[in-house]
Order: sequence, then C-alpha cells, then structure tokens
Amino acid sequence: MDSIELIQKYVPYNEQEEKDKSIILNCLEVFEDVLTRNNKIAHFTSSAFVLNKARNKVLVVHHNIYNSWSWTGGHADGEKDLLAVAIKELKEETGVVNINLMTTGIFSLDILPVLGHIRRGEYVSPHLHLSAAFLIEADENDPLIVKEDENSGVKWILLEELIDYSNEPHMHKVYGKFISKIKELNG
Repeated sequence: MDSIELIQKYVPYNEQEEKDKSIILNCLEVFEDVLTRNNKIAHFTSSAFVLNKARNKVLVVHHNIYNSWSWTGGHADGEKDLLAVAIKELKEETGVVNINLMTTGIFSLDILPVLGHIRRGEYVSPHLHLSAAFLIEADENDPLIVKEDENSGVKWILLEELIDYSNEPHMHKVYGKFISKIKELNG
C-alpha cells in the first residue's frame, strides 16, 4: 500500500489529527509537488518515533537547526513510500540497525510549522511540514552515531522526560499525544 492510501485509511486519534488529515489530503489534491521541497508552502516529511524494547525510553537526536532534542526524520524528497523515508532517516541519523515496526501503518499525522531559518548558508522561508510518523522499536544496545551535518547528539532518554528535553513548545503537544497513544497501546 502506498503512502497516500495509508493516509486515506488512517483513523485519526483526536480532533487535531482529523483536521490535519483533511488538510493533508487536500494538499495532495491541490499541489503536484507536495512530496518535494519544491513546494515552498507545505511538503511531506516522515519521522520515526523510536522506543526501546521495554517501551520506557525514546531515541532522540539533538537537531542542529532547531537546537533541540527531537525525533528522527526528514523530507520525502519525491519518495512516495513514507515508511521507507522514516527508516532511512532513522538509520542515517542514529546508526541503529535492529528495528521493528510497532504498529501497522502510520502512527500519527501532524501539520508542523517550521520557522524561517538558515540551512547550508541559505535562508529557508517559514513553511509547513505534512508529517507522517511511524512507531518503531529499536535495540538500545546498537551503537549510536551522530550525523554531524544535521545533529550534534544522539541518545536514549526516558519517555516520561521527552518534553523536558524539547525546547520547541509546539512539539510538546505532539510528544504528549505520542506518549498518550503509547500508554494506550501498552494498555
């Protein structure tokens, strides 16, 4: 199943996801280039929210542009398989090898604001990331690496401390939602 079908079949967790899903589907209809950064208004990103086997720790990277600890992920850059993007970015940004998908399909749909910033010496205007996130389990004993052109650190932290590590207030709600969903899965 391609990512567009995954988005269409995704059952929203709450009102935010319901509204974001509607806008994301509209963007897919309106824009031909929404899977690429050529779309300067909104484009797809894909992320991995990574837990250890005990499900009490999350793998985070210290993102150079946002100067904050965050999940792994990146731009679709034309790739229609958003799960493949999330896994590629996870492995590139952290070095983990032993991974398993914890849920079938997308774990979360979000529209995330990106403030204007400098990337590789050029100004990038504010825009939106149409974010598909996947819940992945990784082996916390895998050696970790830092992808220095994007991140300045990689580590496992306690899931309950995630929001304390993030200095991006708009992400606190997203991470809080993830933690609630994980608690329900652990049931």
